[in-house]
Amino acid sequence: MYTVMGITGQVGGATARTLIAAGRPVRAVVRDKHKAAPWAALGVELMEADANDAASLKRAFAGSEGVFVMVPPHFAPKPGYPEARAAIAAQMEAVLAARPGKVVALSSVGGHRFSGLGLITQVRLLEEALALIGDTPTAVLRPAWFMENSLWDMAPAVDAGVMPSFLQPLDRPYPMVATADIGQTAGRVLQESWKGQRIIEIEGPRRYSQNDIATLLGAAVGRNVEARPVPNDEWLATFQAQGTNWPKPRIEMLDGFNSGWIDFEAAGTNERVIGEKSFESVLAELVARTALSNTDTVGAY
Repeated sequence: MYTVMGITGQVGGATARTLIAAGRPVRAVVRDKHKAAPWAALGVELMEADANDAASLKRAFAGSEGVFVMVPPHFAPKPGYPEARAAIAAQMEAVLAARPGKVVALSSVGGHRFSGLGLITQVRLLEEALALIGDTPTAVLRPAWFMENSLWDMAPAVDAGVMPSFLQPLDRPYPMVATADIGQTAGRVLQESWKGQRIIEIEGPRRYSQNDIATLLGAAVGRNVEARPVPNDEWLATFQAQGTNWPKPRIEMLDGFNSGWIDFEAAGTNERVIGEKSFESVLAELVARTALSNTDTVGAY
C-alpha cells in the first residue's frame, strides 16, 4: 500500500496515477471523501484526515510501504510560517508512529539554502524535519519552477496581449518543470528501495526565459503576447491588492530566483531527473482547462 497526500492536486494526483498505472494499491489522504470520489472509482482507498492532525495521519500512514508527504501550499502565510510548522509536526509525528517503509517528500529548488527563500522556507522546514526521523529511508524532491504557474498569465495574455513578469531579466533562462513529471518521479521513487536520504532535483527538458514563455503563450492563445517586467517598487502594492497581508515571503522568493540565489546545487551534487513534458504541451492543457472553466461559468453544461 502506498499512501499519497495531496491527491486532488496536480503533483499528488500525478503521483497516484503513476502508482495506479504500475498496478500498485493506493491510499489517499483527503479532507472530504465526496470531493475525491473520482479516485475511489479508480480503486483508490480514501481516508479522511487533516494535514494538521497527527492521530488521523497515523491511521492513514499505517501499513504503508511508502508515503508521499507535502506541506499544504500557503501563498499568503502568517509571519513565522505557523501553518507549515503545524502540518510538518503532525506529519512527522505520524511517520514516527506508523513507520512506513519509506517517505518521499515534495520540496523545491533552492531547498538546500537556510535563508533568503521566502515562501520556499515552508518546504525547507520540511526537509529539516525529515532529517530527524531516524533510519526511515527518505527521498526529497526538489523540482524547478512549475510550468503550470503560467495559468496566472492566461487572462492578461488573452485580454491585452501582455504577460506581466516578476522573474527578471526577461531573457534569462530559468529551470522549469511540469507537475506531471514531478508526480511521475515521486511515483517511481516510491517503488524503489534504498537506505538513508536521497535528494532528487527535477527540471524540464530545457530552460525557458520569460520572453520564450510569452512567445509560446502567444502561440497557444492565438495572439501576440509580450513579456513585460513588473517594476520592483510595485511588487508590495500589487501583492497587497491581491489580499496578501504579509508580502515579504513572495518578494523574498522572487528576489532569490532573480539573483540566482535560488537554484539547483552544483552539478553532480545530487540526483537529477530531466522531465519529458514540454512547455508547449503544458500551455495547451492550460488553454483547454481555461476554456472549459469559462464554458462552465456561462452554464452551457
